Amino acid sequence: MNNENIKIINKEILSNNWYTLNNITFEYLKKDGTREVLSREAYDRGNGATILLYNKHNQTVILTRQFRLPTYINGNESGMLIETCAGLLDLDNPETAIKRETEEETGYKIKDVKKVFEAYMSPGSVTEILYFFVAEYSKDMKVSDGGGHHDEQENIEVLEISFKEALAMIANGEIKDGKTIMLLQYALINNLLG
Repeated sequence: MNNENIKIINKEILSNNWYTLNNITFEYLKKDGTREVLSREAYDRGNGATILLYNKHNQTVILTRQFRLPTYINGNESGMLIETCAGLLDLDNPETAIKRETEEETGYKIKDVKKVFEAYMSPGSVTEILYFFVAEYSKDMKVSDGGGHHDEQENIEVLEISFKEALAMIANGEIKDGKTIMLLQYALINNLLG
């Protein structure tokens, strides 16, 4: 943190239950040379990684479906969300973390992953940066049923669907997850499935 226009005045932990919610008071130097004191909340949950598994030969992708409480309380009737496999880095580097998460969630043990970009997903309130990956998969990489890590109380359904159907699911509103839409569009733009 080396922006000379910003000076952190106070940092107060509001919650440290699941992750950390901070209230940050800071001084900001405006373009006109005056200083303004602002207070904002920032949710720190660590950084994460996500991946789109695709199979060129079969023209399919692997996605997951799981319950997401925030979507439920914001009007998603079932609370279920279709997503690309994703998880927090914990103490791993992004590539190691996404390989671990892929095996836990989808049951596929992948070796070769390609990082395609990184992005802040909700920079107005969440500190997380997300690392985006793609990887080819095949049936012989399947080592388990997936479903998530038992200790993390994940109930993940693994979906293998056609790439064409996945794109249609964006248009018809079945896929509403930002990271998933970004990776599917990346695959389309870059002609990953040929």
